[in-house]
Amino acid sequence: MTQAPGAEEHDLVLVVDFGAQYAQLIARRVREAKVYSEIVPHSMPVEEMLAKNPKAIILSGGPSSVYAEDAPAIDNALFTAGTPVFGMCYGFQLMAQGLGGTVDDNGAREYGRTPVTVGVSGTLLKDIPPAHNVWMSHGDSVSEAPEGFTVLASTADTPVAAFENVEKQLAGVQWHPEVLHSEHGQKVLEHFLWDIAGARQTWTIGNIAEDQIERVREQIGDHRAICALSGGVDSAVAAAIVAKAIGDRLTCVYVDHGLMRKNESVAIEKAFRESTGAELKIVDAEKEFLDALAGVTDPEEKRKIIGREFIRCFERAEVEILGDSDEKVAFLVQGTLYPDVVESGGGAGTSNIKSHHNVGGLPEDLEFELVEPLRELFKDEVRAVGSQLGLPDEIVQRQPFPGPGLGIRIIGEVTKERLDILREADAIAREEMTLAGLDRDIWQMPVVLLADVRSVGVQGDGRTYGHPVVLRPVTSEDAMTADWARLPYEVMERISTRITNEVSEINRVTVDITSKPPGTIEWE
Repeated sequence: MTQAPGAEEHDLVLVVDFGAQYAQLIARRVREAKVYSEIVPHSMPVEEMLAKNPKAIILSGGPSSVYAEDAPAIDNALFTAGTPVFGMCYGFQLMAQGLGGTVDDNGAREYGRTPVTVGVSGTLLKDIPPAHNVWMSHGDSVSEAPEGFTVLASTADTPVAAFENVEKQLAGVQWHPEVLHSEHGQKVLEHFLWDIAGARQTWTIGNIAEDQIERVREQIGDHRAICALSGGVDSAVAAAIVAKAIGDRLTCVYVDHGLMRKNESVAIEKAFRESTGAELKIVDAEKEFLDALAGVTDPEEKRKIIGREFIRCFERAEVEILGDSDEKVAFLVQGTLYPDVVESGGGAGTSNIKSHHNVGGLPEDLEFELVEPLRELFKDEVRAVGSQLGLPDEIVQRQPFPGPGLGIRIIGEVTKERLDILREADAIAREEMTLAGLDRDIWQMPVVLLADVRSVGVQGDGRTYGHPVVLRPVTSEDAMTADWARLPYEVMERISTRITNEVSEINRVTVDITSKPPGTIEWE
């Protein structure tokens, strides 16, 4: 992935991913420090990394041992190239080993919250309390720092927990400063970025909005564009950016594919028209989508079918928008985010976790040129940009809802009957969450229908054989990592009671308590 258009005037920090579950979180934390960041795989040659002219490079953690035969490695030339480098956990050990330090297995293991003692503050740990807790996850330890490095901190079992060589702009810590469990972690990262690497603090929300508007204006020129409006915050913010760039040459198209939640299409139309004033065309495509999905149960195939049908709808909408005009709409605006790209395998060497309908699910014969002003942004950045552009909280703070809609919240075949069952259960769950005042505390709460599963129950003294549903309440800042939300028992009880009483086809309500990773937020 090349640096985003419009981002060239910002310093670039590369986050090298060694298989860490937190690589995307590191990139986000760098951006919180007002420095632009991108993720690259450890398999990228060092000369390619350096060719991007990064202001600094961060080596992530990872599950391997640095001296294992198949351990991910990095060319030691990186440490002598003159580019500032910061190592975290596995990356810290790679730096130590690569520069002549000692990494070994001393039999001690440190996982989770661990007390650390700062012996010498140096630049990296300046103004940080001498005793505080950090988040560790390692078996091997650095027992001897490379020559020329100052040892800054230690733990009961790790003699070298942090070091630096400010002259060579190299530093590292054994812990994970990017996670909230590490006290003062963001401050440590900022000390490296600002004080050791000298990165400029230019990646601000105001600049982001201005950059994206300008790059869209350059990309589209004097042409027209249509925007794939899903009703979610991402496509709404993308539309607002493009509207600022090209004005009335943008037409937004909302495809009602029959996979939306109860009464949602009406609410979306009202909120969008009132808040943006942009031209909005609504396409009723329920029959086309359900016909295409008939008999399909594979999640990837569902996503690809939905992506294909979206594009076909837009192509038909283009003809209707232009009428008899000879002009052609050449551009399609989408609310694609950086996590969508990463999870769809869009970063060089990254794994395809699931094809997002607007990334891996697009047809090969796509006739539009894509306009994706949010492609390099995380969800929290998108919300901030939306507020900057004047969108109301009703849109900006809306809980995320996937483009494929309820189609990927039904395990098994998607049918009108199953959609109606799920719609009713979902409406009850959302209503109870709002009544409990939890809408701003919960990132989102998908309700999943296990349509191909039935369970025995009893209602009204009689045996039932109905469907289970799964509540998936999660908290998150960026959608790349998420924790299951601890809903109050009384709220879960009300949701369960109402669903089983009011939706006759459902006789069991369960709660998914899996974090991400290992589970994704959506089930499919």
